[in-house]
Amino acid sequence: MSRENPYAEQLGPLDPLKVIAATPRRIEQIFEELGSERANQAPAPGKWSPREIVCHLADAEIAFSYRLRQILAEDHHTIQPWDQDLWGRNYAAYDEQEALTMFSSLRRWNVALVRSIPAEEQQKAAFHPERGELTFRSILETMGGHDLNHLQQLEKIARDFAPSH
Repeated sequence: MSRENPYAEQLGPLDPLKVIAATPRRIEQIFEELGSERANQAPAPGKWSPREIVCHLADAEIAFSYRLRQILAEDHHTIQPWDQDLWGRNYAAYDEQEALTMFSSLRRWNVALVRSIPAEEQQKAAFHPERGELTFRSILETMGGHDLNHLQQLEKIARDFAPSH
């Protein structure tokens, strides 16, 4: 596992831009399979429900959005870490549709930004206190791996909750 990208294993050789562009639709499909009631059921004690996972993805997209833009806007930017568990304390306030709408909208905005940035500019770096130097590109790769990690969780929940025939 890379110190720079803790999600490198999930992304592998996949194109991170293609992954992040496809994620919102895949989540919509999973939620269509799950239905509203099952979206609120945690797979195990202490684990996030599908709704909470999508709330987390929306929060992560806010953080990624800011990081990408700060790297482009500032030289030698220092990235502020965030604690997903502390942010997650408020997830009861959101339903899955609100979370998915927020995530999908902001993700479209970020995909448009990424597509507009030339490859050489994607090498611009910032400093993360826990992970060291990160580039615009490495944040994009982290986003892709992070998506795949949570998509695997959601797909497993959907499989485990699938009605037996």
